[in-house]
This record gives sequence, structure tokens and C-alpha cells, in this order.
Amino acid sequence: MSTPDLLAGRGAVVVGGTRGIGRAVSELFCTMGARVVVNGRDADAVGQSVESLTASGGDAVGVAGAADDETVAAGLIEACTQSFGRLDILVNCAGIAEPAGSSILHITAGEFDTLIGAHLGTVFHTCRVAAPIMAAQGHGTIINTGSVAFLGDYGGTGYPAGKAAVNGLTMAIAAELKSVGVRANVVCPGAKTRLSTGPGYEEHIGDLHRRGMLDEMTMRASLDAAPPAFVAPLYAYLASDLAREVTGQILVGAGGFVGRFERPTPALLGYRDHHDSDPWSVAELHAMIAR
Repeated sequence: MSTPDLLAGRGAVVVGGTRGIGRAVSELFCTMGARVVVNGRDADAVGQSVESLTASGGDAVGVAGAADDETVAAGLIEACTQSFGRLDILVNCAGIAEPAGSSILHITAGEFDTLIGAHLGTVFHTCRVAAPIMAAQGHGTIINTGSVAFLGDYGGTGYPAGKAAVNGLTMAIAAELKSVGVRANVVCPGAKTRLSTGPGYEEHIGDLHRRGMLDEMTMRASLDAAPPAFVAPLYAYLASDLAREVTGQILVGAGGFVGRFERPTPALLGYRDHHDSDPWSVAELHAMIAR
């Protein structure tokens, strides 16, 4: 059950807030008292979303456009400060799918650049505008949407690369801004959206399983994802004061599953002091790494 007024009075920007996970986040934020700037590429979808949110008692305004454009990104943050007098929360949920059958074997440079722009570019441009405002006021929370696809198990090119880059940028933002009271975290969601439904998606998941990239359990989970409403509370938690000590985390929310990627640390394979030793030989490296 949602906690009423958990986000009361907060000013929030939800990029990609008209469909899927972003729409579920926008709706939940409004029910918890936040005032929301809803963004999406489609102006009609933005208008319909705002109408629906306000009809349900929410306080929302819309800004249409792709936030990987720095002008649109700046306009989103300005809309929040001007409409609501404050900026407390930035959520990035926008994303696009890989081209059908996308592979490093045949993707074009233009397609790759589009994918990187939609994921990493959107996060960069919105955070670049929001971070100075949050730092100056001494509080704020940034929640970026990643994907377990960054591990490479789902194949593709620009999508996993963009999501991995979102993780790295978010961790850097969290480290840099922790001392001034600004938090930044990543949610890797699993939910049934327009990017994870349809014959093409099902064929892709089945093909990954046949090629040994996805195990049976992961394949079945990917084909039977829960609705976006199941992951939206994780965004609400991170946006709230309950998570005041939580920053620099990469979390996973998929249906009833909640998890966390622990910070990677190198496992020791070998060590020698370079001051009194020669470089490792190729044979020695092989013995350490291949064993």
C-alpha cells in the first residue's frame, strides 16, 4: 500500500513519464503528494497523461520533446521550478529499443549513436541542468533508469552500452554530490512495457535462450514480466526522505524481486612489487587468468 503524503509538496520531473514505467512513477508520485512535470516525445501522449493525472487529483504539467536535446532538458527543469517553485526529484525513465535483430555485426553508426543519445544523452543533459540547482539548495534526489542488459546477456549494442554508461555516470554524480546533500541512484527495472512485449520481443528472448545467452529462468521471467506498477514504489522510496542515506546504489526491481548490484571489486590473481620485479610475462599472465 502506498504511503500518503510521502512526497507531499515535492517538485519532480519524470522524463519518459507518459508510458510504461515512467507513467506508473508519475501516477504514484502524484498520489503521494508530489507535483510532477511529465515529459515524453509525443505531445498528444503528454497532454493525455497530464489530463489523466489532474483528473485524478494530481498536480501535473507537461513538456513535450526528447530530453536528449539540451534545450528540451533545460526546459523540463525550468518548468518544474517555475510551475512549482522548487526542484526536488529528477527521474529519468526514457528509453528506446534496439533495432530488430540488432548486433555488432550489422548495426549502423547512426543507429548506435541514436541509442546512446536516447539513454546516456538524456541522463547527461537532464542531470547537468538539475545538479547545480540541487547542489545550491543542499538537497535533491536523482533516480536514473538502468537495465540488467548492461551485463550483455540480452545482446544488442547501444542499449547495453548506454545503460552501462548511465550506471557509471550516476555513480560519479553520487560520489561528487554526496557532500552537498544530493543523492543519485539507479533502478534496473523489469516490467511489461511496449519495449518488452510483442512477437518481435518474444522471438528475440527465445533466440537468446537458444544461443545459451539466457538461462531458462531468466527467459521465462523476461516473457512474464509484472506490470510497471510493481516497480514504481522503488522509485518513490528513493525519492523520499526514507532513503536519505541511500546513494550510489544500483538496484533491481522486477515484480516481487528486489535486489542490488554490489560494488565491483577486483579479485586478486597475482601480485609482485614493481620496484624490484620484472613485468609479468605473457606465459605467467596466461597461467593466472586462464586457470
